[in-house]
Amino acid sequence: MPQAPMPELTSSVKLKYVKLGYQYLVNHFLSFLLIPIMAIGAVELLRMGPEEILNVWNSLEFDLVQVLCTSFFVIFISTVYFMSKPRTIYLVDYSCYKPPVTCRVPFATFMEHSRLILKDKPKSVEFQMRILERSGLGEETSLPPAIHYIPPTPTMDAARSEAQLVIFTAMDDLFKKTGLKPKDVDILIVNCSLFSPTPSLSAMVINKYKLRSNIKSVNLSGMGCSAGLISVDLARDLLQVHPNSNAIIVSTEIITPNYYQGNERAMLLPNCLFRMGAAAILMSNRRSDRWRAKYKLSHLVRTHRGSDDKSFYCVYEQEDKEGHVGINLSKDLMAIAGEALKANITTIGPLVLPASEQLLFLLSLIGRKIFNPKLKPYIPDFKLAFEHFCIHAGGRAVIDELQKNLQLSGEHVEASRMTLHRFGNTSSSSLWYELSYIESKGRMRRGDRVWQIAFGSGFKCNSAVWKCNRTIKTPKDGPWSDCIDRYPVFIPEVVKL
Repeated sequence: MPQAPMPELTSSVKLKYVKLGYQYLVNHFLSFLLIPIMAIGAVELLRMGPEEILNVWNSLEFDLVQVLCTSFFVIFISTVYFMSKPRTIYLVDYSCYKPPVTCRVPFATFMEHSRLILKDKPKSVEFQMRILERSGLGEETSLPPAIHYIPPTPTMDAARSEAQLVIFTAMDDLFKKTGLKPKDVDILIVNCSLFSPTPSLSAMVINKYKLRSNIKSVNLSGMGCSAGLISVDLARDLLQVHPNSNAIIVSTEIITPNYYQGNERAMLLPNCLFRMGAAAILMSNRRSDRWRAKYKLSHLVRTHRGSDDKSFYCVYEQEDKEGHVGINLSKDLMAIAGEALKANITTIGPLVLPASEQLLFLLSLIGRKIFNPKLKPYIPDFKLAFEHFCIHAGGRAVIDELQKNLQLSGEHVEASRMTLHRFGNTSSSSLWYELSYIESKGRMRRGDRVWQIAFGSGFKCNSAVWKCNRTIKTPKDGPWSDCIDRYPVFIPEVVKL
């Protein structure tokens, strides 16, 4: 039997080195330009000799008024520049809520509850089983206590109890980690999309920790899974106008009042994916926090496609025919997310990509516009701009699509897949579980760049770029402390139940 020919390794290696050489040349173009200029200047100075250089210096005439005016002008320009320069925003530390084992929902438990709750609707039970088999979730995800009852008891008291459990636990841990006292909190931002009681969740936090009366507090609702980065953007803006301040962000989603008990398949899907979780983040603009902060914020880009009807209605809270309230996920969701991502990376690309990638993208764009519109567009290599990727763990399909579109390796999306497997879709807090996974693996080094990408109803795609401020030691506590040694795990395409 004839053997298949060996691949032409020589040509592929040559192509690799050509590409590396091109990237190095373009990215260091200014350096290559300055080196010969400096060399010519040095040669010219050596040719002149010390006596001729001294004669040239003595021939120059300096007027005292001109010197003073020039000095004043330079000082004035420097002062204006440094005063108008945006304040550096630091991420001091963060904490993620770790659910107790009593809240665990193994597949068998979830399906047993579904059969009992939907006993007259076997097709809906079968649909949920098929979704769960392909979801990418593991056996250790958690749901709040009220959902464990048969039937579930989504009361206001139960929802408040869940909010208090996840938020206060995360904040207690954050205060312990950072040594920050509640009275020293300047800004508080709480985001929770679907549970918005009165008084607000931010007021609940202020009451619990007896925060100052002049604290600047904001409560965000209805912003979807990307609300965590919206809170970061809001905190950044507030910290720009309030010097020497800090801000605490709490990102969560309360599951209790939003567990759908109807029969519509598009509204049953969130039941299979969403799980309980929360994160508390401390940000600061104080220079004294520079040395202990984990990250500093480099860029944050928000894209909103709400002007398009399909985008607006693709994640939509509504009642079904029987009056049950739930979230309807459109079948066009992935296509709409792709368009939102495309718009977002078009904005963030020029801010983060090296010159070599920007030049190739520009040439590709010119070629498509002028020569042939059917030319395949060039996809920039974002792996040259970032060492780590935190893609919102909204579901297996979301991670698969972004991995394909951004041409990422399995290791680049490992944090997202493992977070989905261990904790499920925790909505806006999922990005912080992913960041914690990278740290728990001991992979975060000083100077590393992290790209957080989140999607939310509306439809929104938001992304943030962080730069690691110091090499982070492997944490001994946190949500991954008791299981990080088991990860990564193999996740089959289908788990037979």
